[in-house]
Amino acid sequence: MPKSQLKRTMEGAFILTIASFIAKILSAIYRVPFQNLVGDEGFYVYQQVYPIYGLAMTLALSGLPQFISRIVAEEIDPLKRREKLQVMIPYVMWSAVGLWFGTFAFAGPIAQVMGDPQLANLIRVVSFTFLFVPPLTFYRGIFQGNLQMVPTAVSQVVEQLLRVGVILFAAMCFQRFGWTIYQTGTLAMAGALIGGLAAWRILSYYSRQIEGKTISLRISRSDGLKAGELRQRFFLEGGLLTVYSGFLILFQLIDSFLLTNALDAGGMPAQSARIAKGIYDRGQPLVQLGLVIAMALSSTFLPTLTKYMTVRNHRLFEKSAKMYLRLTIGIASASAVGLAILLPYINFALFKDGSGNTTLVLFVFSVALMAAIQAYQSIQQSRNIFRFGLIAAAVGLLTKGVSMWPLTVYLGTAGASLSTLLGLAATLACFVWSEHRGKVSNLNQFWFEGNYGKKLFACLAVMTSGLFLYYAVISILINGTLAHRWQAFLFCIGGVIIGGGIFIFTALKINLLTIREWLLVPFGKKILRGGKHEIR
Repeated sequence: MPKSQLKRTMEGAFILTIASFIAKILSAIYRVPFQNLVGDEGFYVYQQVYPIYGLAMTLALSGLPQFISRIVAEEIDPLKRREKLQVMIPYVMWSAVGLWFGTFAFAGPIAQVMGDPQLANLIRVVSFTFLFVPPLTFYRGIFQGNLQMVPTAVSQVVEQLLRVGVILFAAMCFQRFGWTIYQTGTLAMAGALIGGLAAWRILSYYSRQIEGKTISLRISRSDGLKAGELRQRFFLEGGLLTVYSGFLILFQLIDSFLLTNALDAGGMPAQSARIAKGIYDRGQPLVQLGLVIAMALSSTFLPTLTKYMTVRNHRLFEKSAKMYLRLTIGIASASAVGLAILLPYINFALFKDGSGNTTLVLFVFSVALMAAIQAYQSIQQSRNIFRFGLIAAAVGLLTKGVSMWPLTVYLGTAGASLSTLLGLAATLACFVWSEHRGKVSNLNQFWFEGNYGKKLFACLAVMTSGLFLYYAVISILINGTLAHRWQAFLFCIGGVIIGGGIFIFTALKINLLTIREWLLVPFGKKILRGGKHEIR
């Protein structure tokens, strides 16, 4: 790949990283006042239905747009590209309509299975977000396939801003007018509709500015054979990308159906079980923040790796894939360990108390496992390997589903966190095993090249030691007791700076990454200069 295209790709990754970071910050921020205003039980109501919204946004923001971007990136001829996109329209359209109708029509039974019939209205409202999937999918997919990340980034941030605004308005109505937690949750879910409409308008505006026209979603007749081939690709490739883009959403969906029921079976009263589920769900925004960079790299590396395979440049493909694995796993591992160590301060600062610390400490290790899964899956997707990924996903989801009930019954919400880790570990093990058996190359060798694995563990160990020392100093200063949330917040900020600084300093000293890899990391050039490395 020419240097200019690689640079453009990484600039796209940086833009999406910033946009995703802003969106995830907003997602974390709104959950704090929302939980503070409506309590853990109100938070439970919202989070029970959130996976349905999350699935719709996975389809419209990452899963299907990544598939469409692949179609765009691999087809050089604009006429053939347009023809392929026209063939895809009915598949996306009818899939979205089918999901909307199924969710809306069966909202009552879905709520019953979740163990709370009063969730039905929330489910009906959130079902309409599926209708935004077709336009958002094609706009974002075409832009990303052409390495134009700004429209996706802007639409994502504005969508989140409006949604968060409506959610906080709903929480204030709960406080001011004495609404029930279910009325509040219904209005909060309506924010997804407003945000989706705004994103659609923004993307159509960019399309007019760049292409001079908006995208037509009219269904047209196509060649039967070609339509059949693309239909198979849509359900296999597009479905696989959607599954892994929303893999944690699917795990949350399992939680929505099983967690409170398992807690009830373990002898916990119904209201206490709902509160416990609300506390458990505090971990979701923390994991999302930890995955920001990994997911942004995936969104932009997929078209790049696809282009390498298209021109059959296997050497550059393997080199880029190993670089992708090193960057993703290194960043995600540091994020997971740092979150776990600082979790007690984060929990108290954001949610007013230390409830569920053990559960949440276990849960945030999902960051490292999910980031590695996403990287391996993107690489296999670029090689046109699809069926194994579906098998790996099924193994992980089955492991989560089977292990969750007994673990939750006997260990409470900590057992639910363990079941998530077991499910993710099972999927990752499948991918590692698959690469180990690879006939062309073994990408797992990245772990041993330049002693990367040993160096990464050394960086994490030094960072962990530094943060525990920081903990000890803080405990002495406050006599072992946190009195105010603002104190915990300041300690979190200090911990992030100290932990991140120690990790980067150690990584520079022992050459965890090459200079070229550092340059691909946001602010990598400044980091190298700060470490007094010569940049050539």
